[in-house]
Amino acid sequence: MARAAVCVPGDSAEAGMTATPDPLTADVTSADDLGDFGYVQQLSRRVGTYASFAAGFSFVSILTTVFQLFGLGFGIGGTAFFWTWPAVLAGQLLVALCFAELAARYPLSGAIYQWARRLGGAVVGWFAGWTMVIAQIVTLATAAIALQVMLPAVWDGFQLVGTDPTLSSRDGAANAVVLGCLLLVGTTVLNATSVRVTSIVNSVGVTCELVGVVLIVILLTGQAERGPSVVLHTTNLDSTTGYVVPLLISALMAAYVLVGFDSAGELSEETHKPRATTPRTILRAVIASGIGGAFLIIAALMAAPSLDDGTLAAQGLPYVLTSQLGTTTGKLLLLDVALAVCVCTLAIQTAAARMIFSMARDNVLPFSAELRQVSPRTGTPVAATVVPGVLAAVCLLVNVGNAGLFLGLASVCIMLLYVAYLMVTTPLLIQRLKGNPPTAGTDEDGRKLFSLGRWGLVVNVLAVAYGLGMAINLGWPRAEVYDPAGEGWYLHYLPLIVLAVVAIGGLLAYRFQRTRYHESIGLTVSPAAVVEGAGA
Repeated sequence: MARAAVCVPGDSAEAGMTATPDPLTADVTSADDLGDFGYVQQLSRRVGTYASFAAGFSFVSILTTVFQLFGLGFGIGGTAFFWTWPAVLAGQLLVALCFAELAARYPLSGAIYQWARRLGGAVVGWFAGWTMVIAQIVTLATAAIALQVMLPAVWDGFQLVGTDPTLSSRDGAANAVVLGCLLLVGTTVLNATSVRVTSIVNSVGVTCELVGVVLIVILLTGQAERGPSVVLHTTNLDSTTGYVVPLLISALMAAYVLVGFDSAGELSEETHKPRATTPRTILRAVIASGIGGAFLIIAALMAAPSLDDGTLAAQGLPYVLTSQLGTTTGKLLLLDVALAVCVCTLAIQTAAARMIFSMARDNVLPFSAELRQVSPRTGTPVAATVVPGVLAAVCLLVNVGNAGLFLGLASVCIMLLYVAYLMVTTPLLIQRLKGNPPTAGTDEDGRKLFSLGRWGLVVNVLAVAYGLGMAINLGWPRAEVYDPAGEGWYLHYLPLIVLAVVAIGGLLAYRFQRTRYHESIGLTVSPAAVVEGAGA
């Protein structure tokens, strides 16, 4: 039976037994494996193990997002907000374990879409892909806008609009749009012209980010004003409503950071030996990000000149770096953070392009014929790369003259990511309960496919419970998150409004596409085959 429909025990064993240490032979085997799913090899397999890890790690990009949103976590949760980090990390690790099982069995671009439709059927898969595309585009915009947090602090010449560099100000928000759009132009050109160069830039950038995290932690620890026991205190935590509510809100910082590890799966069709490589790089990206982020937060809390004068909440980690490490050292490290922002933006756009390409290949998006084209010269899906870049730039324009929308934009896109993740973990749980757990098999090296074994059901239940709880937490109407400037009560309901728009738009688009959807190559399997293959 073809693996386009199912992955039965022993089916992938043939691919594993024929694999050899020769990378060219392994790539031929992977291309044949892809053919079993009903697709031809169009993308170039130029991504190795480290580059696959870098794809997931750079999407998470703890330097980008911790620097970007540290003020949110500390400003609402005080020093105790640190404990929301390991809590979110544990929840996301559960989700990542489920994804790792699926990555070993479905090494396909557009991972969330491909996994969801094989687990839950055509409709679930389509809506998972649609939601993920919207979320990735908005996330791309929020990553690009992070340059405003770093560059003007390095040199005031980067403040091209107005004089106030604070992201929450009108000048800062407008300048962030300019810098963000310039970055999007650069990442779009790079993504569209070379897979190899993009992979190299991504890997180099991740290496610089890892080195930067270590240096920042060591240097800040050396300038500590207080000990690590600071995380055991409740400094700056407003407990007038109790501890639960502010900590739930501050947990949004960690929820925003620890997403996107699945992007290693987006590059499966460009990865050497993806069944063996991708599951492990997904998990490594989550674990490395979790450990690095935890040390970064603790070091910042230890080294901050003051915890209660409001400066740390307003200016975040750039304030700690420049005030404690001196102007020169602090600015050099901020440049490393700015590089991490650029690489993060590059990785998110790559993931979005592969998701669009994967869906267009199944003919389920408007203009699918154009979006699924891969340039014979560059080996990249050019149109699928340009679209998220342009739409992300449009998203940035909402910040012009309306700085309060930035935090809401960030929170909404992460809520959509959690919803898309639920459209994978929930059908996977349903299949487990039906007695269809992921099947056995071997990878390209002849080893057993990654599996949770007897722990699969427990991990899956907890992953769904966590994902549902965090999605509700992200979408809950709150003035502190969606209307910090008091610009209008309607902004409190921004996540619900966006979710409704995405759902209605998705329904209309699906109805428009449903005829071609059922005629596409990957969707001609029978319902019985879909059920049988759901556990593969």
